[in-house]
Amino acid sequence: MNTSGQKIDKLITGLSRRQKQFVAMGFDFVAMPLALWSALVLRIGEWVPDVEKFLPIFVVSGLVSIPIFVHLGLYRHVVRHIGFRAVWAVLKGATIIALVVAAVAYMAVIPEFPRSVPVIFWLLTLLYVGGTRLTVRSYFHWIRRDLDDRKPVIIYGARSTGVELTRQLKQRSEFNPIAFIDDEKSLQKRIIDGLYVHAPRNLSELLEDTGARDVFISVDSAQAVKRREIIEFLQEFSVRVRLIPDIFEIISGGQSLVNIRDVRLEDLLERDPVSPLPDLMSGSVRDRVVLVTGAGGSIGSELCRQIVRQRPRHLVMLDQSEFGLYTAMRDIEAILDNEHLDVPITSSLGSVINQSYMDKVISTNAVETIYHAAAYKHVSLVEDNIIEGLRNNSIGALYAAKAAILANVKDFILISTDKAVNTASVMGASKRLAEMTLQAMQEVSDTTNFSMVRFGNVLGSSGSVVPLFLEQIDAGGPVTVTHPEVSRYFMTIAEAATLVMQAASIAEGGDVFLLDMGKPIRIMDLAERMIRLKGYSLRDEQNPMGDIEIQITGLKPGEKLHEELVTNGQLLSTSHRKIMRARESFISWSDLSQHLESIEEACESMEDDRVQRLLRDLFNISI
Repeated sequence: MNTSGQKIDKLITGLSRRQKQFVAMGFDFVAMPLALWSALVLRIGEWVPDVEKFLPIFVVSGLVSIPIFVHLGLYRHVVRHIGFRAVWAVLKGATIIALVVAAVAYMAVIPEFPRSVPVIFWLLTLLYVGGTRLTVRSYFHWIRRDLDDRKPVIIYGARSTGVELTRQLKQRSEFNPIAFIDDEKSLQKRIIDGLYVHAPRNLSELLEDTGARDVFISVDSAQAVKRREIIEFLQEFSVRVRLIPDIFEIISGGQSLVNIRDVRLEDLLERDPVSPLPDLMSGSVRDRVVLVTGAGGSIGSELCRQIVRQRPRHLVMLDQSEFGLYTAMRDIEAILDNEHLDVPITSSLGSVINQSYMDKVISTNAVETIYHAAAYKHVSLVEDNIIEGLRNNSIGALYAAKAAILANVKDFILISTDKAVNTASVMGASKRLAEMTLQAMQEVSDTTNFSMVRFGNVLGSSGSVVPLFLEQIDAGGPVTVTHPEVSRYFMTIAEAATLVMQAASIAEGGDVFLLDMGKPIRIMDLAERMIRLKGYSLRDEQNPMGDIEIQITGLKPGEKLHEELVTNGQLLSTSHRKIMRARESFISWSDLSQHLESIEEACESMEDDRVQRLLRDLFNISI
């Protein structure tokens, strides 16, 4: 930007809102008589018309224009963001003023006043009042272009958090805050920290005028309901919606503006978080030796994070994935350091389908509580790898349970899935078989309390559809959905882990617990939401020029349109309103053990057809 441009920019931005309004009023007070003079010049064809004959009209044009424009709200519009509403106010005002001028000329019986002058005056008023404002807006944007090439962003929320956010953004970010949006009427039409506060209903016009395509929501996670309402409102617009970390952590250095993130599905879940009950959280882990199998996975690692905060005597983390276990161990060690916790940690690299290994790990460490999260959970992968899926999910649970009974473990909690209910897949059947195994073993166990917790999809896990959608959107699409009507239950990893731990504390033996997952979410709706909240438009028949399309690929083998959480059993409440207990029938250990032996033999001999036949006979399903 040149020196003169910088001076003009400094002069404009240095004026208060009230001063800018007075400048605009003064300009219009002069512009109205000038527009009338210009109309006379054009009509009469003389550069110096006899203004004195038409003096009453000149006086009226100047006096009535300001009150009319004030009444129409013209001076409430920021010139550099002027849009359709301001232009409409100018059009209405010019029309009213031109009619007043014509009426005065007619009633005062001013001789030689051309009848066409009010029409010309109307056109020139539009040019002088509206055109000059648009010119000023364009010039302002031009002189600002070189000064600030950052991305324009609108801040939703003009209270203290939003104001502090704008200051932080101005100081150190790639974004340039240009306006506030707030639904609090007392804040609207005000200038706060140099930014005009608009009503939400004006967002469409504001986006068009400014070219902004990013909206930051300055409402923290403590106001989850309010934030969700704002997100729902913003879904109608082609803007990228982002959420901020705790602004006070940014100020103190605990967080960075880099942590500003896109909206996640958990921000849209139509239920409020329920605080965990401290006694239930610690009931099965405090001062105990706790083993988590599958500790390198999404659920297993979150369980470890929650468990160490309850101060167990010792935490054993077991996984067959070296990288997964290493990553989870580093995460837990960081928590111990940051939160000054003194909990011994043991990493065990091995597989749950090794009976001798499981016996040794559990007995050597004197384990008292086991959270069995080790499982293969991708439906399509298990369909293509039946034997390995069954061995890991079913036989692995059997071996872990046997080792638990042998070592007198107090509590054994199986992490199960809604796909185990009325299953249509090998993966679901393998998890239901694991459930039935523990239910049956409870009959023959006097020392170990077996229970299982069943829930749906976990957001952010490796098996979740959400990371896939994000990857597809970032690549420009298409986003693939298996069926237009497919729906799934969703829950956050942290919420699932805390509920699992609380369920373990109220288990009585052989329990099947169901977690309240809220309402199922239609995957097509989920895909559309994610596309819009990333700032893209949906390409479909109604909008063929949109950014990203959704393709229907068809249900994969083993997939169902809708999942269920309970079979045909009785559903009972518990001491926690988000946890329910199901009374479901199961096969006795004497009968089930024979089925398990046959399945184990078929897996050992790698007989895929026999394994499928045994599963079909056991569950009476077609897989």
